[in-house]
Amino acid sequence: MRTAKLTKGLVQIYTGNGKGKTTASLGLAFRAVGNGLHVHIMQFMKGQTVYGELEAAKALAPLLSIEQVGRKDFVIPGKIDPIDVEMAQAAFARGKALVLSGDYDLVILDELNCAVDLGLIPVADVKELIALKPLTTELVLTGRGAHPEIIALADLVTEMREVKHYYNAGQPARVGIES
Repeated sequence: MRTAKLTKGLVQIYTGNGKGKTTASLGLAFRAVGNGLHVHIMQFMKGQTVYGELEAAKALAPLLSIEQVGRKDFVIPGKIDPIDVEMAQAAFARGKALVLSGDYDLVILDELNCAVDLGLIPVADVKELIALKPLTTELVLTGRGAHPEIIALADLVTEMREVKHYYNAGQPARVGIES
């Protein structure tokens, strides 16, 4: 195990219905790597999807690693497939192990708030992770629907609020901007 370069790691949450939660966490990861910190990003419910950040992470390895977990299909509220629960819980167990390992200065659990909101991960499990997080590890949780009990434990909470979105005018996702 190596010595972390942070003297105090905090808990950050990026939530809300607006665009930019994952993008903000990636910006933080990029800044951390630029300062020599080790970063791991666990992307919940983004399995087998091609995103530009996956290619960028390869160029920044070993300081930055990204791991996707989940089916490529959407998880539909009220129609949860048991495999989604199984995959999310396995990913959370792995994410927890990475946080507790002390091997990373920054761990981002991307879309974890959504997984909790959908009932794939119990709120109590996330609260326990926050309580057990090593002092020198920064933890970032992203996704819509952050639970109030998790928000209460965070040091920083940013809510992305949609004011206007070009998707509503028919603009499809663009390579390099949304993916």
